[in-house]
Formats: sequence, C-alpha cells, structure tokens
Amino acid sequence: MIKLANITKTYRMGAGDITVLSDISLNVQGGELIAIMGPSGSGKSTLMNIIGCLDRPTSGAYNFENREISAMTDDELASVRNVKIGFVFQTFNLLPRFSALKNVEVPLIYSGVPSRLRRDRAAPLLEKVGLGDRMQHKPTELSGGQQQRVAIARALVNNPPLLLADEPTGNLDSRSGEEILNILIRLNQQGVTIIIVTHDKDIAAQCKRIINLKDGRIINDQVNG
Repeated sequence: MIKLANITKTYRMGAGDITVLSDISLNVQGGELIAIMGPSGSGKSTLMNIIGCLDRPTSGAYNFENREISAMTDDELASVRNVKIGFVFQTFNLLPRFSALKNVEVPLIYSGVPSRLRRDRAAPLLEKVGLGDRMQHKPTELSGGQQQRVAIARALVNNPPLLLADEPTGNLDSRSGEEILNILIRLNQQGVTIIIVTHDKDIAAQCKRIINLKDGRIINDQVNG
C-alpha cells in the first residue's frame, strides 16, 4: 500500500535549515496495524503528515497504492486525503455547531454526496462506534471519549483503506482510551490499515508492528509478538 524511499524533510528556519526527517525508507502492507513511537521532536508527526499527504517531503519518493504522490497536483492530493485516508487527531477537531451526525457527514459534503444519502452512510457508523443514541448531540454535550468516537466515524465515512491516528487517546482518561483502542483494533481486524502515532507503550504493545524514530531516523522497526 505505502512505499517511502529515502524521504527527507527540511524546514528553513532563519538563516539555516533544520532537518526533521532523514532518509526514511518504509513499506506498509494493506491490513497492518502499526505504532510509530519516539521522543518529542523525533519526527513522528512530520512523518504522519507526509504519509497523510498533508505535507510534501523535501526529497525522496512516496508511492501510495501504486501512485507517486510527489507527481500529484494539490487537487489530486486533496482527493486522496478525502477518499483514501481517514484522520483521527488528539484534539478531535469536531465542528462545535454541528451535531455528531452532521460532523460525520462533513467528508461526504466535500465528496459531493447528496444530502439524502449522507445520513444513510453516516448514521450506521455512529451505531458502529456505540453512539446510535447520541447522533443529534453537539460536541459540547459529549464526553471526550464520545467525541473521539465521532471523529473515528467521520474518518471512516468515505470507507478509506488507510486510517491515521495521531495520539488518539492523548486527551482521554484511561478507560476511554482503552475503548478507543479497542475500536481501532476491531477496525483493523475488519481490514482497515491503521497507523498510530503514540507515546503510550501499552497502546504500542497492542499493535502488530512498532516503528521507533529518533532524531528524524528510523532506529528500530520490529514485528510485535
């Protein structure tokens, strides 16, 4: 599904350059459940942004489902992000004036799905994450764990083959975090490829593969268990 070859990311800072990623080469097969770990500043989020087509590498090649990402236009990248990749963030990123149902429908709006069909696709996903009785609640009327469930449903609404989760349990209590992790594991068992950026060793222990970064480089890539 994913092939990164010699990826480097450098940012211009004042008079000099700062290299955040150095010579990253990585293959991801469909159906994997991967944890990306490393200390703050190791390049985890930058790598996630590149995999998610939110940022472009300074050099190197990124091939996603046999398409070279570096050759795509901004519009093509936007389409890949909307249809092929689901995103789950630590801060949920829900629209406060929208109900849970409307939040899940947002990617369908960008995809041009008619309104009469959006509910038919969004509602079952809220049922799937255990929020069938909370569809009309706004984010302020939901707990942190419930908001993250809405975010997961939103990430899945276009049926993407890849789900990227950046510290998905970072703002949750331990019980809610465990519930969210269990949802992600079940989704992976159903065939969704999932990559999780996390500091939590307990979460990483549940993943099939762990990739450790340090100073912008992969220092360890191991199959778990």
